[in-house]
Amino acid sequence: MDSTEEPTTPFGTFTAQSNKLQRKYQAVLDQSTPHLLYRWVGTGVALLLFFVRVFMAQGWYIVAYALGIYLLNLFLAFLQPKFDPSNDALDNDMEDGSIGSLPTRQDEEFRPFIRRLPEFKFWHSATRAVAISFVCSWFEIFNVPVFWPVLVMYWLMLFILTMRKQIQHMIKYRYVPFSLGKTRYNKNSS
Repeated sequence: MDSTEEPTTPFGTFTAQSNKLQRKYQAVLDQSTPHLLYRWVGTGVALLLFFVRVFMAQGWYIVAYALGIYLLNLFLAFLQPKFDPSNDALDNDMEDGSIGSLPTRQDEEFRPFIRRLPEFKFWHSATRAVAISFVCSWFEIFNVPVFWPVLVMYWLMLFILTMRKQIQHMIKYRYVPFSLGKTRYNKNSS
């Protein structure tokens, strides 16, 4: 028997085609991984197209609001460390030495900042959300009539309050989620 036989059932054919599409999609994602700037520019352009669509159509404000809340949650997960130092159960584990923490003495090993949501997953989720929102903006069922200035004000207040809380958390536990301005050491330095 040949291992590359065609599936005989409709479900087998569907499964084979969906697996083939998934492999192609994963290959495109793998090829886009090192192109950080181009990926984010593409997502920004898609987001801009979505906002132009909402502005020109004068509708789908609920979809835009839901997208804004989702992107805010993604951004917060991107800013937070994988192991939250404020968690009581985690603090007990850190005291026992079972979970790593930041060094407190000169001779301790440095443990880098590990994000709860890595940058690539952040980009991928944000891009999918923008694409889904753009598709939803073409269906009248998602055009719920609302007074959009209230949604904008509510989103801005939510953004300000959550970011203030996140910045206070960063100050309290002394971590910086960005590598901008941090000292970089060359491999050849002595």
